[in-house]
Amino acid sequence: MSDLLNKLRGPELVAEFQGICGLSLISEDKSVPRHFPEADRQAQPVSTPRSHAAWRGEHVTTETNGTVSGTPVPRKKYKIENYFLYYLFMFAATLGQEVFYITFLPFCYWNIDPYVARRVINIWAIVMYIGQASKDVLKWPRPPSPPVVKLEVRVDAEYGMPSTHAMAATAIPFSFLLATMNRYEYPCELGLLLAVTICALVSLSRIYTGMHTVLDVLCGVAITALLVAVSYPFWDAIEAFQMRNCFAPLLTLSLSFLLSIYYPELDHWSTARGDTTNIVSAGAGAAVATWINHQWDLVPEPFSAPPYEIPPLSTGLICRMGARFTIGIVIVFFARQAIKSAALALVCRLAGVSPGDQEARKLLRVEVPYKYITYSCLGVVGLAVCPAVHRYLSL
Repeated sequence: MSDLLNKLRGPELVAEFQGICGLSLISEDKSVPRHFPEADRQAQPVSTPRSHAAWRGEHVTTETNGTVSGTPVPRKKYKIENYFLYYLFMFAATLGQEVFYITFLPFCYWNIDPYVARRVINIWAIVMYIGQASKDVLKWPRPPSPPVVKLEVRVDAEYGMPSTHAMAATAIPFSFLLATMNRYEYPCELGLLLAVTICALVSLSRIYTGMHTVLDVLCGVAITALLVAVSYPFWDAIEAFQMRNCFAPLLTLSLSFLLSIYYPELDHWSTARGDTTNIVSAGAGAAVATWINHQWDLVPEPFSAPPYEIPPLSTGLICRMGARFTIGIVIVFFARQAIKSAALALVCRLAGVSPGDQEARKLLRVEVPYKYITYSCLGVVGLAVCPAVHRYLSL
């Protein structure tokens, strides 16, 4: 068993899969300094700073944040022999990124069913927080290059176990399936096939891009499957609390903010804490919007009992869906720009740093509050303001 786990965790299996898919290293380029621990399976985690030191800003120096200074990570050239698989997996990898979340989840709410979208968003936020936090608790490095080809740079400083792409690709389609299979009349086998296909494509894309080992991906899928199965009986109770309890908005915002502030301590700065704050705060904002919509009856539920027939696609329906999506995305985009600028300026002013200082934005007392304000407000804008605009425009 130990040998099997070591093999699944090793980079050789990743490189072998890449080779089968027509992706391989061909030569080395010069080394450049990168600020994260060496990508080696035997690397030991370095000393962890205390959270109050990070809050004061002491983590910006190498000596206090535990970062391995100036570790040279060689840039590698690679060749692509199968461009179909290359573009397929690169596209699949985007299904676990912000651009997908900020478009697909609102699309579901505006154009498919708020009932379904609320459940998907709740599970997505919970699963992603557990996955992201687990990375910084376990501190398992990503596969090294060589022998692996690495096609992504932004998240390379994050740890690898478990794969949060695989977790999102399991949570979203399968929670969507569970929320719709007894609510709408459609072949559940077809929905299951689609969910499995999405999960498999995104999971394999993380191995293809060299960002995760096979064990990272398998654990991500398994953990999410367990979380979805355990939480499923409580979905209705969670939503009822979010809708009807007068303290629900305060409790949701308070808990999610504390989870962001007390995110596991980082031994070097990475995008993990900020990305997790984005997700958790968006989920909190969506929960607040759920309460607002129910209290003022802004998003009425169907009068008849399920199951419902899926309406046939007509030109008029497609145009209305396109109009709702376009108007909603435009509102979300401009709201994001305005709220982010205002929140960053306010938080930086309170923290006594310059908004233009990129290093200052990495401080715990700056990064978490401004991202939390931005995305919790966006959750309210996307799920409460946009539907109100759609209704005003008779869409």
